[in-house]
Amino acid sequence: MRHTSKRKTRRTISIRGQLLWFLCFICLLLLLLFWFLSTRLLEPLYTTHIQKQLTAQADAIVERLDKAIAEGETLSYWGFGSQLYVNTTFFNELGSEIFENSGMSSFCVDISDPTLRQIFKIENLSYCNLHRTKPTDTGGEMLSYSTARAMRQLCRETGSCVRKINPPTPSGSVQLMVGKTTSDGSYTVLVTTSLMHVAEAGRVMSTVLPLAAALIFAFSMSAAWLFSEWFTKPLRELSGAARQVAQGNYNVQVDSKRNDELGDLAQDFNHMAQEVQHASQMQRDLLANVSHDLRTPLTLIKGYAETVRDITGDDKAHRNEQMNIIVDEADRLTALVSSVMELSKVTSGAIQCERVHFDMGQLCDEVSERYDAVCAQNGWELKLELPEEELPVYADPDMMQRALHNLLGNAMHHIGEDGLFFLRAFKCPEGVRVEVEDHGPGISAEDLPYIFDRYYRSRSDAGKQGTGLGLSITKAIFQQHGFRFGVQSTVGKGTTFWFIMTDTDSSDH
Repeated sequence: MRHTSKRKTRRTISIRGQLLWFLCFICLLLLLLFWFLSTRLLEPLYTTHIQKQLTAQADAIVERLDKAIAEGETLSYWGFGSQLYVNTTFFNELGSEIFENSGMSSFCVDISDPTLRQIFKIENLSYCNLHRTKPTDTGGEMLSYSTARAMRQLCRETGSCVRKINPPTPSGSVQLMVGKTTSDGSYTVLVTTSLMHVAEAGRVMSTVLPLAAALIFAFSMSAAWLFSEWFTKPLRELSGAARQVAQGNYNVQVDSKRNDELGDLAQDFNHMAQEVQHASQMQRDLLANVSHDLRTPLTLIKGYAETVRDITGDDKAHRNEQMNIIVDEADRLTALVSSVMELSKVTSGAIQCERVHFDMGQLCDEVSERYDAVCAQNGWELKLELPEEELPVYADPDMMQRALHNLLGNAMHHIGEDGLFFLRAFKCPEGVRVEVEDHGPGISAEDLPYIFDRYYRSRSDAGKQGTGLGLSITKAIFQQHGFRFGVQSTVGKGTTFWFIMTDTDSSDH
């Protein structure tokens, strides 16, 4: 309980809360970015776009004028009495071309001659700042005021110009002008259009943006809340399942149907829970089996020791017999403790494999010779089946010798009525296959998957002596080498334990 309280006080905000804060921050950041783009960059971007259109139209008009001049066509001239004559046919055609090719709905075109006098004008604006008048300071008389002449002069001096023209009256709108001159500098072209739309758009955006921002923010927070609920649901399930495991309920599973990292995490958790449940069961079996194995020799040792002390101390024959029993039971305890320590060292990696290349057939021959005496004493026979050729392998010889002894000892423990058990080794496509076979009672199908587990005993082994660790040690040795291994058994006919060795370091694969 104290651990849970500490965990809860240390956590200041949940993942769901963090996700909501993050999405809230992103939403506000996007709204601010949208506001900046719509209020600060809308006008410059729009103005740049309009300028490109005006420049393209001015270039097209100048190109048409240059072409006419190059062909020797007279565009305007001064006649008798300083009368200005204009080639109306050409400029009428030019006006038609401008209206047909212009990409703008409203604009104004001003073309002037070398004397800066206007020779052609298209005014497709409701109010043109180039050609309008403004009132005098006295407020009565209207003074002719044309910005056009000043802009023509500026354009002729610079060759081209871009200017914003303020309206002569407060009710007007700012207009953008682009000016160009022909190649010979004779004619000046001014093209203008109003920037009123961008100003209106800015005002509309300023009015609509707060309401739109509120709606977008509300929708985003609702979506974020739903998303965080969906996203953190498996995490909450995992957290609850983890607490159940911490409380000792290992038979717990979480939904792992999602096809993403959370689904993989759920599958890994389910696998972990199964392994923990299996380990817990093995721990209970360990306590039961070890306590049973320890209880019997300890009871015998205590009982016979008390008998020697109280009754048979002076009877040498009975005393020696009972002392031998005490020694045997002490040996059993020593063997059990040694097996537990050996399994712990092998599984923990305290004992490292010292691999060398050697002949597995020779090792099998040496191991089999050690069983001649016990076989002769009990009327058994160990049949060794080896090929004539060498069986090169790459492994730790001492560990392989220990594994063979464990498998042969297990075979003798379950030897059949014929008294035969076999040790064979032969080459296979993967390397060298080693088998230990007996003709004993066999292992049932339900016990077969657990036969290598520590302290596991099949029903046929119930009540038999032994530490129950030999096959577990063998399994740990094979796993440390990276060798494949297994068991095949038929009830009533016998069992064959096998493993496959290689002449390379198979643990790296």
